[in-house]
Amino acid sequence: MTAPSAFASVSALVRKETSMVYDEGKEYLVEARLTPLATARGLGLEQYVARLAFDADERRKVVDALTINETSWFRDHSPYQAFTDVMLPSLLEQRALTRRLRIWSAACSSGQEAYSIAMLLDQHLPAGWSHEIVATDISTAMLDRVRNGRYSQVEVNRGLPATSLVRYFTRVGREWEIAERLRERVRVQHLNLAAPYVGLGTFDVIWLRNVLIYFDAATKADILRRMLPMLAPDGYLLLGSSETTLDLPPDLAAAWQREQIGRVPAYRRAPAMSLTSTGA
Repeated sequence: MTAPSAFASVSALVRKETSMVYDEGKEYLVEARLTPLATARGLGLEQYVARLAFDADERRKVVDALTINETSWFRDHSPYQAFTDVMLPSLLEQRALTRRLRIWSAACSSGQEAYSIAMLLDQHLPAGWSHEIVATDISTAMLDRVRNGRYSQVEVNRGLPATSLVRYFTRVGREWEIAERLRERVRVQHLNLAAPYVGLGTFDVIWLRNVLIYFDAATKADILRRMLPMLAPDGYLLLGSSETTLDLPPDLAAAWQREQIGRVPAYRRAPAMSLTSTGA
């Protein structure tokens, strides 16, 4: 960005609103994402940043623009394979009486993760079972996209098998719309991961992939501490391939047990979990 003070101002705003960290060296990213917003207002970038001090609507747009929204269908593939091969069969056995599953797609972005899970459950869940996928994100713009369930040709080309496109999508104009029966299974909710988790309930699987890397160590630890009671005692937590619990404070690291499933590390609540949560 043109002025270091402008970058510092935007960085402080995003950290206050989301707890996400934009360190020096990310100026190019901030500039690229805010320039269209400034142009739409007929302002230069520094003028636009100055406007944020008194324009709440533009601040919301900036937070939406700077929330990391990198995603694709069946991203990295291996976690989805582990889910269908190991986690789901185990949960089906353990939930034979209730025949109900709840899954949380945290930091869901534009919904590809949540709908990838929905496709797998449509294919692998036995008749008579019910399920709910809760998709949360801090970006209201992304949540609107999840609700609409519409994706461009470029987006469906990113990881979506052709058989799934034919089976679950309908062409609407220049976009592809996912089947209503899958949209009905995905409940969308606004949530800041760094804020209290209210009214979510507990989950059998929590997908928290590729988001913790954007928080500082204290915020990451706080998120994982408050997620402990959100996960069923026999449930699974999935992190991104570069994320781990090894760098957590000793008591918290001990509360999460790592279980290797093929190439995928999953995390489970330790049997003697005794930590208390202050935000659930």
